[in-house]
Amino acid sequence: MLKVGIVGVGGISGAHIPAWEAMDDVELVAMCDIRPEQMEKYPDKHHYIDYDEMLENEQLDIVDICLPTYLHAEAAIKAMNRGIHVISEKPVSLNREDVARIYGTAKANNVRFMVAQVLRFWPEYSFLKEAYDTGRYGKLLSGSMTRLGHYPQWSWDGWMMDESRSGMVPFDLHIHDLDFMVYAFGKPSKVTTHRSRRPEQDYLNIVYDFDDFFITSEASWFAACYPFQARFRFQFEKALVVWEKELKVYDCEGNVLSVATEEGETGGINLPKSNAYANEIRYFTDCVKAGVDPDKVKPEELETVIDILKSL
Repeated sequence: MLKVGIVGVGGISGAHIPAWEAMDDVELVAMCDIRPEQMEKYPDKHHYIDYDEMLENEQLDIVDICLPTYLHAEAAIKAMNRGIHVISEKPVSLNREDVARIYGTAKANNVRFMVAQVLRFWPEYSFLKEAYDTGRYGKLLSGSMTRLGHYPQWSWDGWMMDESRSGMVPFDLHIHDLDFMVYAFGKPSKVTTHRSRRPEQDYLNIVYDFDDFFITSEASWFAACYPFQARFRFQFEKALVVWEKELKVYDCEGNVLSVATEEGETGGINLPKSNAYANEIRYFTDCVKAGVDPDKVKPEELETVIDILKSL
């Protein structure tokens, strides 16, 4: 039974904690947050307000880092130097040089490290990558990826609206779509950016050129109370693959196929009904147990993403 500790009991931890709790080969034993009230609803865990104290007192196999972005690198290195495996929320860091530091520390201590880039584990995005890799619908011609929402007033200490701590929309929101592009299609050959930015809002419109196709991407924190939405549309030679709340394939024969995520639905292509956060945590845990590096997320891809985000 692997022992897990989580540091940072804020918004995203609400997706990680149930995933750990649902697994029968791990035990979430400890959590740490500087706000004790954040841990009150988990009375069966050991509570800490000091990260060093948690690392010192607990015999942990894995640390899950759900802290604000600017704290990821140092928290990861501190745990790995104690021989603890680490999974960290995205992004790996705001700084490219931290990638080599983190992976170097993992190698020196013979532990596993992974950044939780969740779209790589999302069934709808996995379907898209498989369609591209296999050429099922012919060559890819164009794509569109959208991730829009209201600026995050709720963040602790306003850290998300502080560029030095969050990197703003590029590093916090757009990174999801860009990371998937680099993972699925490689490094773009050209990046054309338009940005509308004010203290209270941040909007990006970017065209990524690849060898034979291009992808247009939008990302925003609007000042207006615009509800969050994420979607994609990819044009292949023989079909249009679209995710807008549900995944559909519009082929050039006039057929519309629903890509169902629940078993038993008919007239479509079935995807496994799964939770992407649970998928990434399961994958990382299996890598730890097998003693292999989680190469679904590669350091050179993370460096490419940071380089592009810094240029926006």
